[in-house]
Amino acid sequence: MYSWSVSDIMSFFTEENIIMLLEQFRSYGPLPGILITFLKSFIPPLPTLLIVGANGVVYGWAGFIYSWIGLVGGSFLTFLIIRRIAMTSYIQRWAQKPKVQKSLRWIQRNAFSYVFLLGMFPMGPFVLVNMAAGAAQMRPGLFLLAAGLGKGIMIFYVTYIGTNLEEIIQHPLILVGVVIFIILTIVASKRIEAYYTESSNR
Repeated sequence: MYSWSVSDIMSFFTEENIIMLLEQFRSYGPLPGILITFLKSFIPPLPTLLIVGANGVVYGWAGFIYSWIGLVGGSFLTFLIIRRIAMTSYIQRWAQKPKVQKSLRWIQRNAFSYVFLLGMFPMGPFVLVNMAAGAAQMRPGLFLLAAGLGKGIMIFYVTYIGTNLEEIIQHPLILVGVVIFIILTIVASKRIEAYYTESSNR
C-alpha cells in the first residue's frame, strides 16, 4: 500500500498543476482562487508565489482581488484565533516570563511595521507573524490595515510580473516603476503607523 508523505503532497503544487486545478473548478467563480490562498494561513508549506501567480494567469487582474481576499482573510482569522487563545489564564501565565515579555513588548512597539513589511514578501513565516501579532494583542483594526497593505503590495507585483512577463523581459525598465511604487507605499505606511501611534498615546 502506497503512503503519501508531506513532500509527495507538496510536490503536486507546481504552477502547472495549480493552474489546471483552478481551471477545472473555474465554474465556481472566484471561490477556488480565494479558497486556495485562504488555506495558505493554515497550511504554511503552500507556495504563495505559485498560488498568487496562478490566480493571475487564470483570472487576470481579478485574480489580484481573489488572492488579496484569501490571504488577508486567512491571516486575519488566524490572528483572531491566537488573540483569543492568548487571553486564557495558561497563556497569560506563560506570557509573564521575562523573555516572553521582552519579545511581546518589541512586537507591540513595532506591530504595524512587523506585519506590514513581512507581508510584502511572497516567502516568509506568515503564520508565525499572524500568531505573534495575536499573542501580543495587536489591535484588530491595525492588524487588518497592516496585513491588507503589505499583502496587497506583494500580490500586486507578483500578479503584475506574472501577467506581463514577456513585456517586462522586453522592457526591463518597467521593474523600476514597480520598485518606485513599493517605496512610495512603504513611506505612506510609515506615516499611517505614526498616525496610529500618536492616536494610541493620546
